[in-house]
Amino acid sequence: MHEPLTAAEYKAIAAELQFPTNAFIDGAFRPANSGKTFKSKNPATGETLAKIAACDSTDVDYAVLKAREAFDDGRWRLRSPSERKEVLLKLAKLIECNRHELAVMESLDSGKPIRECQTVDVPDTIHTLRWHAELIDKLYDNTAPVGSNALTMIVREPVGVVGCVLPWNFPLLMLAWKIGPALAAGCSVVVKPAEDTTLTTLRVAELAHEAGVPAGVFNVVTGSGKEVGEPLGMHMDVDMVAFTGSTPTGRRFLRYAADSNLKRVVLECGGKNPAVVLDDAEDLDLVAEQVVNGAFWNMGENCSATSRLIVHAKVKDELLKRIGAYMREWKTGDPLDPENRIGALVNRAHFEKVTSFLDDAKKEKLSVAHGGDTRDGIFVEPTVVDGVTPSSRLFQEEIFGPVLSVTTFKSLAEAVGLANDTNYGLTASVYTGSLRNAIKLSREIRAGVVTVNCFGEGDATTPFGGYKESGFGGRDKSIFAHDNYCELKTIWIDVSDRSVDETIR
Repeated sequence: MHEPLTAAEYKAIAAELQFPTNAFIDGAFRPANSGKTFKSKNPATGETLAKIAACDSTDVDYAVLKAREAFDDGRWRLRSPSERKEVLLKLAKLIECNRHELAVMESLDSGKPIRECQTVDVPDTIHTLRWHAELIDKLYDNTAPVGSNALTMIVREPVGVVGCVLPWNFPLLMLAWKIGPALAAGCSVVVKPAEDTTLTTLRVAELAHEAGVPAGVFNVVTGSGKEVGEPLGMHMDVDMVAFTGSTPTGRRFLRYAADSNLKRVVLECGGKNPAVVLDDAEDLDLVAEQVVNGAFWNMGENCSATSRLIVHAKVKDELLKRIGAYMREWKTGDPLDPENRIGALVNRAHFEKVTSFLDDAKKEKLSVAHGGDTRDGIFVEPTVVDGVTPSSRLFQEEIFGPVLSVTTFKSLAEAVGLANDTNYGLTASVYTGSLRNAIKLSREIRAGVVTVNCFGEGDATTPFGGYKESGFGGRDKSIFAHDNYCELKTIWIDVSDRSVDETIR
């Protein structure tokens, strides 16, 4: 169903695409109130794809007003769970019907390899929406054991108007992670896509309206963080912000909440994630394949990328040989060619940030075991840097590019110490043939997701989020994500004989 097409077929789709260019507010596309636009560029070619509405606080105010009206009059939240479910399932079906168009649009806008857009991002977007849709009418509220004189109900209610602030690295999938549970719960949303990657969010909003999501319930305001993100975070009539992006920007949303209406904030931020390989790992080919996938998937532009290989000194040399063999499959080039697994970085500024780490490796006289080249435009080959110490910037800072640092250890305690030697705590991977060691390291590494003998993030049923500077306030995915977008209300009803007697008198 989601098999890749040929490069020629993708290019033919690209030639026919009609890009959305305006914000989507109250069920219709609308230009920015100021009339201003900004350019959406193809990072692989530098070509301008479209001129997008450059919104500001006046557009945010209008979108929040319409979202509030939609929430307050109950056109969505008061629908039965089964009715909301049917609409969201229809949206998932419409995305599936338009999957090739969305995959190509995502690849052109972000530089992501079309192979991943087609086989991972779009299918997972569909699955996420379907999973939360199916959850709606299967969540039961509770009663409390308070004795015979009272009846107590603990019920979920939608939190209200939600600002969803998205990153540029997984535009479609992060949209689904936010709107899936938010719309399922009955909230209205105002989505702020990343300035670099707005196109697919606008197209999904259009499809949502076609599916039957009422006007005002799903709004998209396009523009910069300063002109759109900050007014959304500061808005007194936004009840919650769900954010995925960098840790410094996440801090700003906490400040916005403190300086406005103490809105609820859920942050999924950066990571500096370790892949810890013990000397008892049973299959180094499997380890190499998984480490390469974890480090270079999506060009390393991934908060859960395993950018630190922490490997026992006894097996390091052999593992690096096998990593080099698997890296030959990761070709760099035109994102619309499904043979390529590494596309362009999202923009020139980010390219320069990533290559600054390669410059640091040269200054520190570290060994580049594999890769290290850059290409015309803003392409960076998958790169493995050996001999990285904990004091190095490559070990401590999130690179967000296809660069894997290698550090060795000799004892289990040293491995745990290295894994935890970071301000982040999003994900980690452990490779070992010992069940005892797997359990021990999984418990001692401070991260929100730990995988054993594989790289991954779980699936729609499992919560995703981190410790320390990687997250705050909640989790994406799973039932726990649904609860982010709900308030818990206690209803206490006195049914004692006293109250009955007083009523009769």
